[in-house]
Amino acid sequence: MQIGQLAAAAGTNVETVRYYEKAGLIPEPGRSVGNFRQYTGAHLERLRFIRNCRALNMSHDEIRELLRLVDHPADGCDAVNALLDAHIDHVDARIRELAGLRAQLDGLRERCAGGSTAGDCAILHELVAMEAEAPSGRPAHLG
Repeated sequence: MQIGQLAAAAGTNVETVRYYEKAGLIPEPGRSVGNFRQYTGAHLERLRFIRNCRALNMSHDEIRELLRLVDHPADGCDAVNALLDAHIDHVDARIRELAGLRAQLDGLRERCAGGSTAGDCAILHELVAMEAEAPSGRPAHLG
């Protein structure tokens, strides 16, 4: 199948297929006599696997590791469990960060009694005056 057919079958677009191919997540396909890429069912399966991993907010590095394990089915699945446990830890950390953000936004929202002008808005004044926390310094999980 050609790239457009693969993209349609996987529910994605052609640019995404090309991106994953350049990123090394899907193997380079063979070429037809007319030099068109010729994808197989294996490409479709791999693309669906990647899309499912991305739907779970897995990074490209995590996906690469899982694909490595897919490509070596005789290996034990302990590495899969370890990767998933680490990903769950990342999700838990992000939930804590988002809960803190929610509390900060709720506190900011409570500063407004409503009915005033933008020039008198306590939220706007607080956004100018408050000290924002520096980024955590840890890289973003997604990649």
